[in-house]
Amino acid sequence: MTRKGRLQEIFSKALYADDPSLYFVSYRDFENVVEVPLQEFLWLSENFTVIPQSRIVKIRREGLTLYRKAGF
Repeated sequence: MTRKGRLQEIFSKALYADDPSLYFVSYRDFENVVEVPLQEFLWLSENFTVIPQSRIVKIRREGLTLYRKAGF
């Protein structure tokens, strides 16, 4: 059995064990960092095909940062 990565754990918890509307995802879009609600990010990324996980720089829930990529 493989272990989930940190991002997968956060997404799984947000979608299935918590209220997804409380989560916000920041991702790199060319030179800018864009922050959108989790549900909008999932729609925009088309299940990580358009926006891969490697472009995610931060995930926060109600002001608490759950994930931050090094250097951001």
